[in-house]
Amino acid sequence: MNKIKAAIIEDEIPAGRLLHKMLSGLRPDWEIVVLPGSVEGSVKWFQEHPHPDIIFLDIQLTDGISFTFIEQTQPESMIIFTTAYDEYAIRAFTVNSIDYLLKPINRERLAEAIEKFERLTARYGNANLSSSSNELLNLLKNISNPEKKYRTRFLISGDEKLYTLQVEDIAYFYSENKITFAVTKEGKEHIIDLSLDKLSEQLNPDIFFRTNRQTLISVHAIQKIENYFLGKIIVQVKPPFKDKITVSREKIAAMKLWLNY
Repeated sequence: MNKIKAAIIEDEIPAGRLLHKMLSGLRPDWEIVVLPGSVEGSVKWFQEHPHPDIIFLDIQLTDGISFTFIEQTQPESMIIFTTAYDEYAIRAFTVNSIDYLLKPINRERLAEAIEKFERLTARYGNANLSSSSNELLNLLKNISNPEKKYRTRFLISGDEKLYTLQVEDIAYFYSENKITFAVTKEGKEHIIDLSLDKLSEQLNPDIFFRTNRQTLISVHAIQKIENYFLGKIIVQVKPPFKDKITVSREKIAAMKLWLNY
């Protein structure tokens, strides 16, 4: 078995040294490197070295938030976040990373996170489990901007007049032939001049979830969830959608977390 390579990116030197000591004690056979606790320094290292198997990544670095590092390096590594943020705010990261560790880091929690990493890599391999950079970027940006204002209405044009459509009246959005439609709770459809990707950024993630490439649904529209083949699930909404709304096996954990808020 190849030796596991781990990188620690931590803006506080004593904290980085302590984490290195704890990791070395728990996994003496790992190859561990402590990188500069800055976006610039860490990006430079990643440009010059193979990506490690796992990164212990502090959210707040000396010269910026860690999403800048992720944006610039697109890491192929699995990620465990280290952070001083409270648990409620940070638990969303468990959807797209292995785990998170609250500071000061507890040795038992570190051991649990390592064991989780080892179970996942043994079962799936790193290639299938490296974090989705785009989703991580969205999560990091949302948490680093907790006062972010989400869209509450749309200006719609039709019948030679303009009118407003309230977000709270929308059951779901869907895309068809590169056109985005909003479907209200009453079943009326309206063309929206935004892609589903843009809508995902502008709508409150506590209310709306991107089930797949075609649909973005409101939690209030869900009527029933059923198992489907190949580990997928089907979501039934009201008013009914003309096609099956499927959620892939990879996104089911994220959806369960979303529904459990």
